Amino acid sequence: MKKSLKERLAILSDAAKYDASCASSGTSKRDSLGSGGLGSTEGSGICHAYAPDGRCISLLKILLTNFCIYDCAYCINRSSSNVERARFSPDEVVWLTLEFYRRNYIEGLFLSSGIIRSSDQTMEEMVRIARDLRTIHNFRGYIHLKTIPEASAALIEEAGLYADRLSINIELPTDAGIGKFAPEKRPDNIRRSMGELRLKIEEMAEPTLQSKRRKKFAPAGQSTQMIVGADGASDATILGTSSRLYGSYGLKRVYYSAFSPIPDSSKNLPLIKPPLIREHRLYQADWLYRFYGFSIGEITASRTDGMLDLDLDPKLAWALGHRDQFPVDVNGADKERLLRVPGFGTKTVKGILSARRFRRLRLDDLKRLGVSLRKVQPFVTAEGWTPGRLADRSDLRAMFEPKPEQLSLL
Repeated sequence: MKKSLKERLAILSDAAKYDASCASSGTSKRDSLGSGGLGSTEGSGICHAYAPDGRCISLLKILLTNFCIYDCAYCINRSSSNVERARFSPDEVVWLTLEFYRRNYIEGLFLSSGIIRSSDQTMEEMVRIARDLRTIHNFRGYIHLKTIPEASAALIEEAGLYADRLSINIELPTDAGIGKFAPEKRPDNIRRSMGELRLKIEEMAEPTLQSKRRKKFAPAGQSTQMIVGADGASDATILGTSSRLYGSYGLKRVYYSAFSPIPDSSKNLPLIKPPLIREHRLYQADWLYRFYGFSIGEITASRTDGMLDLDLDPKLAWALGHRDQFPVDVNGADKERLLRVPGFGTKTVKGILSARRFRRLRLDDLKRLGVSLRKVQPFVTAEGWTPGRLADRSDLRAMFEPKPEQLSLL
């Protein structure tokens, strides 16, 4: 029995919820105001993605289809799964995107898909959707396409002409894990596709001799996603893989998605999902080694099993384990040392460096910069403040740990 468009939308939007890599930061600003067309990459507005600067971006997040020829053990849409199947035509996805935008539900499209008959056939339909939105309907909103690793280079190149961001999922943090749970996928092919995409992004970013202008090609770059907790990899292993991906392929983001148990799954998969706080701690650690000068070894050294402390954020856990490096003088320390103070973000440090050129800073000045004084007091000195014995308290960790909660019996 043929399903209605509404029924298929319910199935394929629900199937897309397992893909976390849909943030829309980093794209070039495009707006239809004053230039004709439809849509915008900016503004606030159903899937809510949050950019690093805090903007909320609403995206229509769907699969083209949840049919798939692959049988990845961790995937709800694997070929052996008994889930209800559905499929959109390219024209239907275009119509849905435009209609959702006109109703101010969304500001862009995040499109992924199972592999229907072949990688090229699936990728060709996805490219057609993006091309029609841009060239026929002059849609100027955000488009993120999840590309198919085995698709031809020509199709990936064409996708980059119309999409703001392209992404290829690495799936699991180790080749052994992929070999065990997704034997039909080839990690080497995934990495090769990432490398080719990076080269193309860099090539198109160079000004041409004739126009002196850069061509638009995936202006928001590429990203990927790793599933956390499916294959037993430690946090240190996961972060090591993400670090290599950032360095080798120029990724804008690596997204961490907590494994979610699925019906009729392999007996080799965990029966329960990892705590969501683990996913959160990985994002915090990712930020620390990318923007705060920490090494992965420093972040993961507090435990011998390579796992992050779930009770404390990674910077605070590191500080408690290195009390000999504190307190830090907010009026004299350099940028690198200030970035290691728990509770200080990059904007806070920038504000401190700017403000202290004019006067010596007190705790009240830090509070005006949005700092949590409770968190920073044991780790800093300021005009009129020294932590004294506070920094040496044996129960300092307990001051920051979350309070015990009564577990639900239901």
